[in-house]
Amino acid sequence: MKDSIKNQELRNRQYIIILIVLSVAFIYIIQLFYIQIADSSYKENADSNAFLKKVIYPSRGLLYDRNEQLYVSNQPVYDLMIIMREIQGFDTLSFCKMLNINQEEFNNRIEEIKDKRKNRGYSRFTPQIFMSQLSVAEYGKIQEQLYKFRGVYAQQRVLRKYTTPHGAHAIGSVGEVNQQQIDADSYYSRGDYKGQSGVEKEYETYLRGEKGVEILLRDAHGRIQGVYKNGERNKAPIAGKNLTMAIDMGLQEYGEQLMIKKLGSIVAIEPSTGEILALISSPSYDPHLLVGRERSKNYNALLKDPFKPLFDRPLMAMYPPGSTFKLVNGLIYQQEGVITEDTRFSCSMGYYYSRTRKLGCHPHPNNLDLRESVQHSCNAYYCHGLKGLLDSPPSGISTTESYNHWRNHVLSMGFGKKLGVDFPNEKGGLILESNRYDRIYGKNKWKSSTIISIAIGQGEVLATPIQTANLAALIANRGYFYTPHIIKKIEGDSIDKRFREKHQTTIEQKYFDPIIDGMLMAVEQGTGRVGRIEGIEICGKTGTAQNPHGKDHSIFIAFAPKDDPKIAVAVYVENAGFGATWSAPIASFVIEKYLNDSINKSRIWLENRILEGDLINVQKTNN
Repeated sequence: MKDSIKNQELRNRQYIIILIVLSVAFIYIIQLFYIQIADSSYKENADSNAFLKKVIYPSRGLLYDRNEQLYVSNQPVYDLMIIMREIQGFDTLSFCKMLNINQEEFNNRIEEIKDKRKNRGYSRFTPQIFMSQLSVAEYGKIQEQLYKFRGVYAQQRVLRKYTTPHGAHAIGSVGEVNQQQIDADSYYSRGDYKGQSGVEKEYETYLRGEKGVEILLRDAHGRIQGVYKNGERNKAPIAGKNLTMAIDMGLQEYGEQLMIKKLGSIVAIEPSTGEILALISSPSYDPHLLVGRERSKNYNALLKDPFKPLFDRPLMAMYPPGSTFKLVNGLIYQQEGVITEDTRFSCSMGYYYSRTRKLGCHPHPNNLDLRESVQHSCNAYYCHGLKGLLDSPPSGISTTESYNHWRNHVLSMGFGKKLGVDFPNEKGGLILESNRYDRIYGKNKWKSSTIISIAIGQGEVLATPIQTANLAALIANRGYFYTPHIIKKIEGDSIDKRFREKHQTTIEQKYFDPIIDGMLMAVEQGTGRVGRIEGIEICGKTGTAQNPHGKDHSIFIAFAPKDDPKIAVAVYVENAGFGATWSAPIASFVIEKYLNDSINKSRIWLENRILEGDLINVQKTNN
């Protein structure tokens, strides 16, 4: 009995000893796993003693205009990199003197590097940015002294360089990535640059290329001894792809000159392709301002400018399209059988939509047909048409159903939704759904008189300048359009197939002829005659958009030539009054410049009036 108890105790001791041994082994295994796999600092420490891995940044893709003129290139800059574990004991005073900084700035930069809230990827074993974007001249001054400072070296990068101060909104800008962008894409790390707006942002993955790496061998003192294994482990960078923009640089520059000291935009499109020939937002800015170490300071100054030079008006500003929208309604009224090209409506200087309420009009001949209504921009004509469409439609359907038909036609012409332009931040405008009117006025309690403003492009209708330019393009094409796009060609690749797809509207081709005739008459002897050019048949339409915050906006859309359209244009000049006053002549000069490459001498006086026109300071004075 005693022997069996004793044997049991021995077995228990054995179990305890085995358990202890296994526990110790398990602890060692966990510790080894943590050291070798979970915690990279030990590997980083070992690697940093033997190797220096230098990222080789690729050349960013170049940008050319449609005529293959270089628009945007690159310039080298240098980041001063520092490995924290290696800088103990080096001559801080000499280092600061070399960089022309004081001890306080040195300490602040070091603390910022070590702050893991600002620098999440911080490791004392890997290179960190101490000072960024040194110019070639600045780097040349310190290059021969860098060997004195262990753990410090220069990393070459590229910044953008522009051949012209124009086209800032079209090109966009490149800036340093923030933490959110780093978290969203593993390609980027602290100090990297990324397209932040415009083409630079939209085509970032094409432009940025692929990073390379160079592995250098170090001795026990951290000194570079050469390339590891003769470069077998190195990876060469791959340059970004070059892009050819659809923009015509000469037209872009000229358009920006016409818009100096004016608020607004110009969009020019080639109807046969949808390529954007000019994309002008005014006021603009010199793209050089957002390059280099002054970028943040300049960006903040532009951000605070009351005239919003950073605001991309062609794609983001939403205005009532005004009388340019009469073209849309004229097409729909024909398609729905409300009118024919010969239908006439009277106009007693406006349209009474109730016994006491009248929507006014301007002086013009009375009892106009469709072509003449476009020529003279008669408000009453389109109000009569809306009444016939909504209140007593030929098909006998309800007001709501008829409105839905109207809205579907409008959407088919590129309004009320984003066009899908290859550009960030595009807005979709506004065309209300019928249930919105039901919520506002009550179901079956609204009719044409309730929403009469939409007949003339006011009220609950908003459009961006690029949408109205697209309207001019689809009319030029007699019923179809291609999605407007700013990139014409990608090196070694093809542009997105969606830009080659023809979008057919819901309007039959035959209904475009009287509208186009009326647009030609408007320029030849109607509201847009100030834009007439000898030898060029321009089809255009003026518009004046009501502005509750000040003077009305001046609008003009056009295309030319009439029978072989090469260019479609939309011009918006904010707070400038009638469309014929400013927008029509600006559009005509853009068309003339593109088609003839020069301005007729007989129109130089008008060109000078536009170029010298100062609407911004006039507004300041009036306010």
